[in-house]
Amino acid sequence: MKNIKSKIYNFMQERYGIDEIYKDGLVVYVILVTLNIFLNTKILSILQMALILTILYRSFSKNINKRKKENKKYLKIKKKVLEPIKTINKNFKDEYHIYKKCHYCNTILRLPIPNKRGIKHSKCPTCKKRNTFLILKKIKVEIIKNKNKQKNVKK
Repeated sequence: MKNIKSKIYNFMQERYGIDEIYKDGLVVYVILVTLNIFLNTKILSILQMALILTILYRSFSKNINKRKKENKKYLKIKKKVLEPIKTINKNFKDEYHIYKKCHYCNTILRLPIPNKRGIKHSKCPTCKKRNTFLILKKIKVEIIKNKNKQKNVKK
């Protein structure tokens, strides 16, 4: 057992290994395999093979600097794509605050829900500039039972 481990260790020395592109590529590969089980098309099979070969090529590559640059670019793109999704997710989870992005420094601002909807102003704590937002009031609806009747109460 130690002999196999040492051979694998020696083989992987000075090679790039696993990174975020590798991990996300495997997730996409599993999705493609699952789709191909149901659809059974040659196009998906070719995509699967190309993806797995690319992933393996990158992980066994000895050109570490080039792979690091590729991974850095990928992480920047991934962050830009996922950032708005995270903000939307925060808005759905938090009942008492609204999350908006500063127009000048791109900081995420946590604003209290105002009593009235409309145009609101806030000062960014990072860049100290005034931001203008259009805020639609969130309404929390609670169901209150009065004997046999149900009422909707808006806060």
